[in-house]
Amino acid sequence: MASAQSKRRSRKRRNRGAPPPAATAPREAPPPGRSRRAAAGRPPGGALEATAVVLTGRTYGDPPPNPFGGVPVSEVAILAGVIGVVAGLASGAAAAVVVGIVVCALGVLEVTAREHFSGYRSHAALLAAVPAVGLVALGVAVFGAPGQRGQRELLLVAALPVFAVLFSLLRKRFRTARQARVVRPPSP
Repeated sequence: MASAQSKRRSRKRRNRGAPPPAATAPREAPPPGRSRRAAAGRPPGGALEATAVVLTGRTYGDPPPNPFGGVPVSEVAILAGVIGVVAGLASGAAAAVVVGIVVCALGVLEVTAREHFSGYRSHAALLAAVPAVGLVALGVAVFGAPGQRGQRELLLVAALPVFAVLFSLLRKRFRTARQARVVRPPSP
């Protein structure tokens, strides 16, 4: 059974010999409808928090606006695709599964491309994988399913350089967009 008091001290406690913290002057109340930070003209979170966000790779600022106005087209497409996949699997219809996957993938691609190219969040691996997987699917459609071990490696040899080049280019593009977003954040 542990004792009621721990022998470890909190790091936040000040030293016993240190003077008490200085009293701060009372702040003015912000104008109605505005926060203190907005009234002072400072961005929310402060410079230190913004720098920490940039350094850790998390999102910065608000997500990019939807190009379809207020209509959530991408989200509806993702939902319709998932419903199509589930219905196709339940009924055994391969066409419904394929259509559901394609519709879901288009919705996901729209959201990820919008976030990536605006500098909000990096999706370089996903965006580079789509053409590489498309190349493999095209190879399977043209030449048939690889039956021998050597044919599988040929598809991989064709897809890996496409993925690597696109990943490199997409990553550079994201860094440029992120830098522009951090230096000049979008106005509200």
